[in-house]
Amino acid sequence: MYKEPIFLQPDFKERIWGGTKLRDYYNYEIPSTNTGECWGISAHENGPSILKNGPLRGQTLTKVWENHRELFGHEEGEKFPLLVKILDANDDLSVQVHPDDEYARIYESGELGKTECWYVIDCEVDSHLILGHHAKTKEEFVRMIETGEWDLLLKKVPIKPGDFYYVPSGTIHAIGKGALILETQQSSDTTYRVYDYDRIDDKGDKRERHVQQSIEVSTIPHKDAEVKQGANRKEGLITKQLVSEKYFTVYHCQLDGSVEQKMNRNYLLLSILEGNGSVIIEGKSYSFTKGDHLILPSTISEYQLTGDAQFILSHTTYGPLGGNNK
Repeated sequence: MYKEPIFLQPDFKERIWGGTKLRDYYNYEIPSTNTGECWGISAHENGPSILKNGPLRGQTLTKVWENHRELFGHEEGEKFPLLVKILDANDDLSVQVHPDDEYARIYESGELGKTECWYVIDCEVDSHLILGHHAKTKEEFVRMIETGEWDLLLKKVPIKPGDFYYVPSGTIHAIGKGALILETQQSSDTTYRVYDYDRIDDKGDKRERHVQQSIEVSTIPHKDAEVKQGANRKEGLITKQLVSEKYFTVYHCQLDGSVEQKMNRNYLLLSILEGNGSVIIEGKSYSFTKGDHLILPSTISEYQLTGDAQFILSHTTYGPLGGNNK
């Protein structure tokens, strides 16, 4: 059963702020010129990935997680815990905030909370993020929202390709116009919209805001997240740890040759940012290229990577090491 990588067919989402970079940059077949999100590795019911190869080809990752937990080292949990996206911000995203696990469990029908992180693939020269706010107290936070003092409230951060940001639940945030970002997050689709620049949708209506929920879940005062990073090289692979926290560990990897690796996690998620290469397992080669999303399952004991590529690699942090290789 799956002595090979699991390649996935993404699910695409049209958004008011979306564009065509997912097609132009990654050659994806997108549904329209307002495509904002590629859900590359997803078992969420609102947009599950489809397996493209192997004996379970054609099934959703959701069903595979439910029925074939051996592929994931028998990791516990009702839901596949992570979701990997690529976002094309052709326009500013709404200013928003996400709840933590406890709030989402109570008020969002058992949904997971949403802690996330961003790797900037590409962006325009003047692109920025909103990451945090300047209010010192809840009273000041509420007043500034009610009076629309957005320029004073919101904390803007300039960005460049290769930047990385960790965004815990409770953080006021927004991705700015012109950014192409890979997001690794908890598998959740719960967003509370604080402000949307008074935009209207295709029906002429302003989009819904969730002000009360935003006030209840936002971290006040804002605290910049601290992450420990480090890099190492093994053979032809440079691995830079971007973050390791409660829900996920995420790395940026630069492959410029070959490397042999043992499978020391229950499963690994890979999203190929640039280039191409191969995964070699038990003497058989499986090619990958820019824009591919794949999972290395627990049923693999060791593998070799070869090629010239950049990719984001992630895994759950709380799962035990090794899956069936403990």
